Amino acid sequence: MARYNGPKTKISRIFGEPILGNGKWLGKNSNPPGQHGDKRKRKTLGEYALQLREKQKAKYTYGVLEKQFRKTFEEAARRKGVTGENLIKLLEARLDNTVFRMGISPSRPGARQLVSHKHIEVNGHVVNIPSYSLKPGDVVTIKDSSRTRTSITSPIRGKNPKFGWLDFNETEMKGTFITYPERENVPENIKEQLIVELYSK
Repeated sequence: MARYNGPKTKISRIFGEPILGNGKWLGKNSNPPGQHGDKRKRKTLGEYALQLREKQKAKYTYGVLEKQFRKTFEEAARRKGVTGENLIKLLEARLDNTVFRMGISPSRPGARQLVSHKHIEVNGHVVNIPSYSLKPGDVVTIKDSSRTRTSITSPIRGKNPKFGWLDFNETEMKGTFITYPERENVPENIKEQLIVELYSK
């Protein structure tokens, strides 16, 4: 199962945002990675560079590689509505992302591992595919045999109340994907219109 395993701080320094970590090494004096840091970079990025940068940011944020990201974009383009907003909705509907948003895991990589190791059920059936796309009404639970493992239950912190498209009961360890989120409710700093422009060329 392919995924990015490189240094997280390096990616955060590229974008100047804590994309893959808590950002504790990002300060006002942080420079992009490389021997010459900012001095080697062009002062202003061109149109294509900005679009590519935004796509890379989305891929790293949600832990998706190019082939799968393009498939998600194509699905978003087929659906009714604004393609960019559809793209964010589909990325948010991924099972690993939903496990993270529900507070079952403190990070997306951790959520991906829980799913891959068969600790998560959807509608009563074990699903070990992190990219599994949830639909409104789908119920996500921690498998019964996994609930006694403190390594799985202790990190549970509960859902952030601002994620209104999800519901999670910590006592029952059960959550519901209520609906696809509206773009303004998704906190990620991604300019999805630039991604649409990139793929439209």
